[in-house]
Amino acid sequence: MRILLVPAASLLVMATGLTVNAVASAAPLPVHPVAMNSRTSFAFVSLVPGTDSGTANSNQPRPALSIIKLYLVDYVLRHGDGSASDRALSQRAIQLSDNDAASALDNKYPNAIDATAAEYQLPNTSRGSFWGTSLTSAADIANFLLDKERSDPASPILGWMATASPVAADGTAENWGTAHLPGVIGTKWGWSDDRTSLVASASIGPGFAVAAMTNGSPADENADVRGILP
Repeated sequence: MRILLVPAASLLVMATGLTVNAVASAAPLPVHPVAMNSRTSFAFVSLVPGTDSGTANSNQPRPALSIIKLYLVDYVLRHGDGSASDRALSQRAIQLSDNDAASALDNKYPNAIDATAAEYQLPNTSRGSFWGTSLTSAADIANFLLDKERSDPASPILGWMATASPVAADGTAENWGTAHLPGVIGTKWGWSDDRTSLVASASIGPGFAVAAMTNGSPADENADVRGILP
């Protein structure tokens, strides 16, 4: 099933002890609108029926930045050759957001991103000329991560997000956006080369996933994401 797109109050409830059902309703879920600066697209999905939410632009394809490494690595781990080197590169691509590791995997498996998009029914996701020019949306990211939590909770991707390095391979401090929301236990970040014009973050928590993509800086995304909280 596809969970489309929690009001902030529901997000806080989930973070403070709400029991999450393992199976979500098969019926389409209502979308609760989130008011946010249009520079940021935002999506929150959960296993609790009726709690999904997002901005009006949550399905807008945007530069995926290093968030695309989630899709690339998922393919490598599940459909690759199973080599130790592939796993080591995958771990670096998630925990350290290592671009060289991602490039090595993308060169070896150039169909990986599009294959993952097709498998998980991510309509706003596509590979560019290489992984670094790919597109995705906040809704696609959040849905993908919730699918992993539901169907593949032992995925190394989720564990690597939970143990991400505070400093990426290129020296970027990974500490903004959805990582600061209540209940979050793991995050993957993305940023443009100048580290200020485009940023993204995607996080997981018990039974939920959340993503934000911002045409701006980490500080801009922090302000927008924090704005949804009471």
